[in-house]
Amino acid sequence: MSTSLVGSARRIFPLAWPVFVGQVAVLGFGTIDTVLVARHSEVDLAALAVGGAAYVTVFIGLMGVIMAIAPIVGRLQGAGRLREAGLQMQQGIWLALTLSVLGSSLLAWPQPFLALARPAADVAAKVHAYLGALAFALPASLLFTVYRGFNTAVSRPKAVMALQLAGLAVKVPLSIALVGGYSPLGLPALGVAGCGIATAIVMWVQVLVALITLTYDRFYAPYELWTHGIGRPRQDLLSAQLKLGIPMGTSILIEVTGFTFMAIFISRLGATPVAGHQIAANLVGLLFMLPLGLANGTSTLVAQRIGAGDHEDACRLGWHGLRIGLMLAVFASMLVFTLRGSIVRLYAQDPVIIGAALPLLGWVALFHLGDAAQCVASFVLRAWHIATLPVVIYALALWGVGLGGGYALAFGAFDLPAARGARGFWMASTASLFIAASGLIALLAWVMTRKRDG
Repeated sequence: MSTSLVGSARRIFPLAWPVFVGQVAVLGFGTIDTVLVARHSEVDLAALAVGGAAYVTVFIGLMGVIMAIAPIVGRLQGAGRLREAGLQMQQGIWLALTLSVLGSSLLAWPQPFLALARPAADVAAKVHAYLGALAFALPASLLFTVYRGFNTAVSRPKAVMALQLAGLAVKVPLSIALVGGYSPLGLPALGVAGCGIATAIVMWVQVLVALITLTYDRFYAPYELWTHGIGRPRQDLLSAQLKLGIPMGTSILIEVTGFTFMAIFISRLGATPVAGHQIAANLVGLLFMLPLGLANGTSTLVAQRIGAGDHEDACRLGWHGLRIGLMLAVFASMLVFTLRGSIVRLYAQDPVIIGAALPLLGWVALFHLGDAAQCVASFVLRAWHIATLPVVIYALALWGVGLGGGYALAFGAFDLPAARGARGFWMASTASLFIAASGLIALLAWVMTRKRDG
């Protein structure tokens, strides 16, 4: 087994690239919505930014709990305990359905998010309509997360990628028809609400196809997923998922809210600043897919090697994955900074929106470096079932420095005119990611030194 960086890359990339492509397809949902709504109206774009921040906050936090299935199943896969891996997936389905009740309720009644954002009345009405549709989409999204986590853990990410690409292919024409209207079918222009309806339709179709795949594809036969039915909820298996999933979900929730609450607070500055922020935020999400794919591939192999009892190889793969992620992030950041003017014009033609977004893209390039480092480090830590200490690191860095510091800069608590407005939030959030990445890498070094020596 090769011990070189190139050798590790050859093992990681076959698992990483399908996750990257699939997650780019998922981000394509938001990208196509952003482009269509930006051309539809500024008010709808502001509603998309606020509503999208609310949805991502709810979905990502709950998704993080469910994604504990990946490191747990990864270890079972590495140990050859396939029937137990199948049982964990069944319990993930029960967990997803339970969490959907909470999440859909928050989306159907989004008053807490609106109280934070304080949008104008016309924006608030559109946020309500958008989130109402996404409340119906959430259960399907969480169920698909179970399918995604299980397939990633058993080294079958292409099965997920195929459904995500198919979903995007359906999402694009649906969003076009529902956002701007389609007179031959008598469809009115629904604006941002049409984005939510299209997403709900696509997500439920994906879940249906995933269920058919799990039932009839012979690859899944050794896991005995449906041999005895889905089975009832089991406290021991659910406890194992929750023990790892709750701190995982909390870390991801802190990470996401440290970013999405930027949109909520920036919306207090008006529709134009939040519209510019939405473009920068969407680009950050696109860039994040590369380290996310790499982190998934790395953590899957690390978890499987831990399950097989080969800690030395697990440690080597973890460090190599982090180094590869940083090298790719440097290249991507340089590209964004060089082409920032052209990139913004791909999103919008309105010179006012372009003027609001363009100054933020320099910060996007720096932001991505810290984002990539913390992403890979946190995923490798989860493979080792280390999830509680990262919560503390994320809270201090992303909420304390990023959100708190950004609020102070943006709204003039300090005499720094150049940092006021949306730019202040991006400055503070970039600094917070570098702090978080440093803390997580230091923790990872400590954990892997102990595991290798032990």
